[in-house]
Amino acid sequence: MLEQEAAEHMVSPSESLFFSPGTGRRIHYMISKGGSEALLQALTAAAQPEPPDHSTLLPLLRLLARVGQRDQKFGLKVQKADATDTILSLARRNLGHHLYLTHCLWVLRVCASNGEATLGINGAMELLFKVITPYSKRHVRTVRAAIEALAALLKSKSNSRRAVNRGYLGGLLRLYQDWHHNDVSNNYIYIRRGLLLCLKHITNIQLGRETFLGSRGMEILFTSVQDCLSCKNLDPIITTVTQILRKCYPKEPLPLASVRSSYSFPLPRNAKAEPPCEGSEGDYESDGEEEDEKDLDNEDVESKEEDYDLETDVNKLRSRPVLDRPEEELRQYESMCPELSHNFQVLSQCGEKDFKIPLQSWTKKEKCRWDQTDVKRDIAEAAQDAPSCEEEDPASSHVLALRPLPKDAAWCKKMFCSECEDSINPNAGGRLESSYTLTNLLEKHQEDIPFHSPRFYVARAKCVKSIADYKDLAFPDFWGHQPPPYSKPMLERKHGVQSAEETSSLKQPAIGILALIYCSCSSPGAPGCLTFFSKFESGNLRKAIQVREFEYDLIMNADVNSNQHHQWFYFEVRDMKLAVPYRFNIINCEKFNSQFNYGMQLVMYSVKEALQGRPRWLRAGHDICYYKNHYRCSAAAGGGMRGKFYYTLTFSIKFPHKDDVCYLAYHYPYTYSTMMSHLDILEQNRNPKKVYWRQQTLCQTLGGNLCPLLTITAMPESKKGDDLEQFYNRPYVFLMARVHPGESNASWVMKGTLEFLVSSDPIADLLRKCFIFKIVPMLNPDGVINGNHRCSLSGDDLNRQWLTPTSQLHPTIYHAKGLLYYLRSIGRAPLVFCDYHGHSQKKNVFVYGCSIKETLWQAGCMVDTNVITEDVGYRTLPKILDKVAPAFVMNSCSFLVEKSRESTARVVVWKEMGVLRSYTMESTYCGCSHGLYKCTFSLKPSASLHQGLQLGTQELEEMGSKFCLGLLILHLKSLPCSKKVMAQAALLLDLEEEITDRTQRSVIVAFRGFSCETSWCRYVLGLNLQKWTFVMAEVCILGTGMY
Repeated sequence: MLEQEAAEHMVSPSESLFFSPGTGRRIHYMISKGGSEALLQALTAAAQPEPPDHSTLLPLLRLLARVGQRDQKFGLKVQKADATDTILSLARRNLGHHLYLTHCLWVLRVCASNGEATLGINGAMELLFKVITPYSKRHVRTVRAAIEALAALLKSKSNSRRAVNRGYLGGLLRLYQDWHHNDVSNNYIYIRRGLLLCLKHITNIQLGRETFLGSRGMEILFTSVQDCLSCKNLDPIITTVTQILRKCYPKEPLPLASVRSSYSFPLPRNAKAEPPCEGSEGDYESDGEEEDEKDLDNEDVESKEEDYDLETDVNKLRSRPVLDRPEEELRQYESMCPELSHNFQVLSQCGEKDFKIPLQSWTKKEKCRWDQTDVKRDIAEAAQDAPSCEEEDPASSHVLALRPLPKDAAWCKKMFCSECEDSINPNAGGRLESSYTLTNLLEKHQEDIPFHSPRFYVARAKCVKSIADYKDLAFPDFWGHQPPPYSKPMLERKHGVQSAEETSSLKQPAIGILALIYCSCSSPGAPGCLTFFSKFESGNLRKAIQVREFEYDLIMNADVNSNQHHQWFYFEVRDMKLAVPYRFNIINCEKFNSQFNYGMQLVMYSVKEALQGRPRWLRAGHDICYYKNHYRCSAAAGGGMRGKFYYTLTFSIKFPHKDDVCYLAYHYPYTYSTMMSHLDILEQNRNPKKVYWRQQTLCQTLGGNLCPLLTITAMPESKKGDDLEQFYNRPYVFLMARVHPGESNASWVMKGTLEFLVSSDPIADLLRKCFIFKIVPMLNPDGVINGNHRCSLSGDDLNRQWLTPTSQLHPTIYHAKGLLYYLRSIGRAPLVFCDYHGHSQKKNVFVYGCSIKETLWQAGCMVDTNVITEDVGYRTLPKILDKVAPAFVMNSCSFLVEKSRESTARVVVWKEMGVLRSYTMESTYCGCSHGLYKCTFSLKPSASLHQGLQLGTQELEEMGSKFCLGLLILHLKSLPCSKKVMAQAALLLDLEEEITDRTQRSVIVAFRGFSCETSWCRYVLGLNLQKWTFVMAEVCILGTGMY
């Protein structure tokens, strides 16, 4: 009696406390003080009298259900308190009283969800099946509670096995069919999905899958889901059905003899590559059946496991400047800092004659004169201007040929003069090997593409060393790319496309292999079949299989010396028909989710469009889906690697011309030869009287290619001691890009940075006077050249080698780290270190930084601020970029240090070099969800455009230039500046804030009343928005107190 009174006294105040705002904190506190155990004791006491006092039991059961949801050990506590039989007994006694029964079922569900393993052998399943009835509108709440409890119970594999052995799986299928057919108004979606969850858990075991197939489960679910595809409210049901079908569909290996790369590279003697490192700086990857549990409908799904990966050892988080090599080795890097010992006595001898006219400022007449000279001589001269080629053995360069033009005689006759038609006859092979043909092509159709020259590109491409010994030039890389005049919104996803694609791929077999195309050769396919080719710089497509007349399965090649990292693709396709929607299925993707599910499109380049004056990569493709398929990599096929699942990227595309030559790529390609020729042109463009430029070789890569190192700053204003001292004492900024070859967006951002740094912009001039820039524009040339996505030729992820790099296997990392060590040893550690990357699963541009306090706080550790002190200056630059760069979003940034990232450049430079502002800057492959590029302007009185804009090369280059602007503002805010510099900065950056407000209002007004389908609106979106963005980004933020 006393125990019952105690229970009543406990329940009365607890109900008011735990069913009001702030409940979560109070419940966690109660659990920590033994509240769960006390409630269970009270339940046992309250259930003993006959009949039990339900006025006490009901609120007590409600409390247990609520507290149990937050207590991860609740099931174990129930078992320890011997309360399992009490709960089951209460449920059995109240089978006819649905209110009491429902409360008991809530507690059973919580017990099963949190570790109570004995429920299955105590008769809980039999009890639940008595409660779950065929379709009825009565006692729906009780039926739902029973189904949810059963689903929680079946998460246990032993309980699932028990359910199969007792024949419950067939009963669940019949119950689902009954509720599906009778619930025509879709009022009981949660009950139908609950039954599906039970089936999903049972099919996690092999016995369950076999029984499911034997019970015609595939046919039943496939038929039922067809009725759901048109209704958006039924997406939870469609998703769960798809997961079950995919799980039970017979697994197949990829149609390859081995998933290892078709290319291999012999490693140096005594050098052993480390096991492949999964994961990315910012990307979360995993393998296994548990991926089914991830919510692919939520693009912001950031694995909660990251919190468990946080480094909580303060000693490991503290900066620890140590050397990983003998100190005498650092002397070799003195030669890489010529700016510190440069003799400027010849400064006054520099005249205007040394300054070459920028290529983009030539007149059309001048261009034609230059075009008509002998091509071989031009290429030879360009090769002489290219530093890397000077160091190459002339015998190592090889003959390259441009890929054949479209096989369309009428089009060729229209585009080219009749006397040169024979030389460009595509039927004769179409290769542009004659200098006359190439000269004619360049003369008639070369566009004024800034900072690009086909001649420079050819010269550099001839010096490239590839494993496959490339003989072909891809047309887009040779001809160049001009950004389109407008930005394209993210693709609006049509409802039902993904679900229909996934389910049909699991039920409807392909007609069969109509044609098999290996993409390393250029032989034509069968009649009516597309022809594929990828054996060129950065190309990646291993195999194409025609499965229907206009549908192809495509297989990417793994990284060299690896059996994984399938994401980057870049290939040529020709012999297409006009206005036919071709369907492509890339069937060996690896990441569990992709921005292709949230508005991202691939890119396409048309040769015919380029030769008609529109040389550009464009976002393309519709009905794009990304989903898990039925292919699996076995351990044997994977060369010993554990089995994993693959994902399919599927899209439809209509080519703009018949018999065109088009190129498709994961993202805007940027090859090694493009980078090297770009550096040649930048060096010619610079004004040597103002820009100090030195291009050196950091090292030679495993593949024998050169990794360039740039030094950029301002020339000293005079030979006076004060000016020379200011030159030598400028702080360093160290920038890198493209350690991961598939992240081509990082190179476009770097391109924008480099072009801004050598430009005549007054802000760039002032920035050069403030800093010395050390830049490695491409840290993994071999990976980029050979079409890898993530690794170098050693098969290693180079951004996981910074702790202990070796000069044999990871030369670019070893020497980049050595240079940073040298700068630190002479007291010149960089003020800012930034590694440019691309991110495949997030939108916007953002940075990862390093913070001890934020890491410990996020991990839930107590932080003694008296013991742990930290300069918060690491946040200043991201805050500045959030104001000046339209694509940058501060809210997406993170400053946490994970254990799995301890060997990345960002963390190592922060720890070992003591660089406070050490960052990884991530640029999305997709678009923006915040800021001006989100594009939330009202277009119609009744509609708005919310999907945002996809980032193109122009926006990525803009990000690179805005990063430079952010560095200038950081310098003005963080370092002592002369009055002269401050005056120049104020003059350049001081625009009134009201101009910003007025411009924003003008943008909004301009968008009102225009339909997004009109070309005018696209023009406004693409041109005017970017122009206004530029104006707004230059607003002065000095002295405004906004940080």
